[in-house]
Amino acid sequence: MFESLKQRFDGVFAALRGKGRLSAEDIASALREIRRALLEADVNYKVVKELVEATSKRATGADVLNSITPAQQVATIVYEELIRIMGSAPAPLTISPKPPTVYMLVGLQGSGKTTTAVKIALRMSRSHKPLVVACDLRRPAAVDQLRALAEKAGIAFFGPEAGEADPCAVAEKSLVYAENHLCDLILLDTAGRLQLDDELMAELDAMKSAVPPFEILLVVDSMTGQQAVDVSEAFNVRLGLTGVVLTKLDGDARGGPALAIKAATGVPIKLSGMGERAEDLEQFDASRIASRIMGMGDMAGLMEKIERSSSMEDMDRMADSLKKNRFTLEDMLAQLQQVKKLGPLDKVMEMLPGLGGMKSLKGAELDMSRLKYTEAIIQSMTLKERRSPEIIKGGRRRRIAQGSGTSVQQVNQVLAQYDQMKDMMRSLGKMGRLGAKSFKLPGMMKNLFKGK
Repeated sequence: MFESLKQRFDGVFAALRGKGRLSAEDIASALREIRRALLEADVNYKVVKELVEATSKRATGADVLNSITPAQQVATIVYEELIRIMGSAPAPLTISPKPPTVYMLVGLQGSGKTTTAVKIALRMSRSHKPLVVACDLRRPAAVDQLRALAEKAGIAFFGPEAGEADPCAVAEKSLVYAENHLCDLILLDTAGRLQLDDELMAELDAMKSAVPPFEILLVVDSMTGQQAVDVSEAFNVRLGLTGVVLTKLDGDARGGPALAIKAATGVPIKLSGMGERAEDLEQFDASRIASRIMGMGDMAGLMEKIERSSSMEDMDRMADSLKKNRFTLEDMLAQLQQVKKLGPLDKVMEMLPGLGGMKSLKGAELDMSRLKYTEAIIQSMTLKERRSPEIIKGGRRRRIAQGSGTSVQQVNQVLAQYDQMKDMMRSLGKMGRLGAKSFKLPGMMKNLFKGK
């Protein structure tokens, strides 16, 4: 997401940095390129006009033109304007002071309402007991899909009785079910359409009256382009939206809806779907999105990603190993499993300042066969061997190779990778913290990726 826009912005600001002083013509030329890049990213033209005009007004001031770093100041202005149009501060989901809290999810068919309902429920289950309710009685298998996703995520489910066709009745009955089962948060998964129509809106209006929601969340597919703004405006006029959830922000779409919905409708984007798993839902943060578009990375997002992929036990053990300047094969195995959970390498690198544009990492994926035999080799070792790898000599290496279904050469490779990683961890331990001034992908990590 936003990769094309980011590359275009990189080119614009690289050209500005090549000039010692900027003229009004230089800035006008840069803004024309920015306007073209935003329009190509499917950003609503009204929003593009507003952003460019605001940027032009600020960037052509005497303070910027006479500055010793005018290009940097222009970039800062664009960054601030991007944040402004997307929403200056994160807008969290709200909870009713009198339970149960009811969220009604609305949107067009195929936008991802059903999966988003479960994702929100799972996210809120840390401090609440949510209940997902199947109110989409039109789409074939919609009820079964929600039930299956809820069971997999361990979330309570309520659906219609056999032959029941009134979604409002299902929503009303869910209140009684929630009270009897101590659920304090209800998420109504409503029906969608391929396009807006009066019948859909009338049904949603009736449900809103029958079970007044505390939040009405519009689920929008970020790949729908400028249509997303029109859909948002229509739903907001009829229902009075409290927030938007953008889905598929991890895809290859150009990102226009993320940049335009808030500015066009005034409705905040509250959450963003970043993958297919139930855990892949994040609070939308305009500053982090703007940072990635401007090539500034997203360290906060990366740290959250690492925390989600790591158990407290693994994190405590790694911290203890760093403190004691000790690194074992058990620690290495835990680290490899965490790397596997992080996903494609190029997506991780996008979140590191200055590394998102490394072409050599585009499309890099974990070589699962290498990771698989690495895990098998370590798991074939005794506890003593994992904790004291120096005792693994010729005879032990042959036994480990036989036990893991690999070769002695592969065992040697894993031990060599362990030595490299151990040296790196020792260096981190000497720093006393994980925030090194520079980032270098260790050779051991590169060996785990295809073609790298």
